[in-house]
Amino acid sequence: MNILLTPLQLQTLLCYAAEMGAKSALTKTGHIRPYLKKSEAFRRYGRKNVEHWIGLGLITPRKDGDHSSAWRIDRMEVEAVSKSRQAMRYL
Repeated sequence: MNILLTPLQLQTLLCYAAEMGAKSALTKTGHIRPYLKKSEAFRRYGRKNVEHWIGLGLITPRKDGDHSSAWRIDRMEVEAVSKSRQAMRYL
């Protein structure tokens, strides 16, 4: 299967990949946290989007404790879903 991309589409995909690589490196070196609180993910990506992605099983929320602890979402998971959604919309 051959997929033909224009130079602009290829540039956009490479830009997204570079951003993801930079965030991964910053996470591994400890400069940014590897998880987002659920409320922070809602602010960044939209409540409706995050809940929809959780419902589809694209991202997995995690809870630290049993009772009143906050929900966490893996930064790379939600970023990958967001970037792929942007790429599909653009391409």
